Amino acid sequence: MTNLRWIAAAVAIAGVVVGAALYIDELETGHTDGGLLDAPRESASVRKASAPAEDRCVGTVPAPPDADPEETPLDRTLARVDKLAAGEHAAVYTGMGVDEDKNAADIWRIPSDAFDTAVCDAAEKGVKLRLHSADVDRRTLDALAERVSEDMNRWDGTFQLREVGVDERGFVHVGVDDPKKAEPLVEKEFGPRYIKVEHVGQIHADAG
Repeated sequence: MTNLRWIAAAVAIAGVVVGAALYIDELETGHTDGGLLDAPRESASVRKASAPAEDRCVGTVPAPPDADPEETPLDRTLARVDKLAAGEHAAVYTGMGVDEDKNAADIWRIPSDAFDTAVCDAAEKGVKLRLHSADVDRRTLDALAERVSEDMNRWDGTFQLREVGVDERGFVHVGVDDPKKAEPLVEKEFGPRYIKVEHVGQIHADAG
């Protein structure tokens, strides 16, 4: 099961969309022999399976003696990766997807020896990490998503902007009612790089 952070146009707040279609891959134990581990709690969306991981590792860190019994090794690993991504490695981190069925996470980043080593060293015993390349950091994507969603009604009369969200694979998803009309206008305004315009159905607010 995976999840994806979104900014929903109908309610103009951040939400979470559950998705699937991570590339399923049996992983080898430990670090691979390739040297550099080349390569969103976000995940791959349902639009397509992700590319195969360029490298991978399986954690060896033992569970802490005071571990919360409600937390899994995967939960603790994801929390550690979040801290690394928000701290000294923010400049290379793009996003992370969760594959609970495989006790695994997919991590997209600008290739970095230091980051790859840090996340693999943070993985708890048995947790699998699959590492993928990206060419943009998460802060850039978040800023772009904020720009797109600043005025959700700006396009009214031409098309409806229904949701905006950062996909951990390295782009901003822009959900609209009419992609053919919306795509050239959105790309003219914000540029085509890191933006994917796609159709989404009408969003209905919870009646409570």
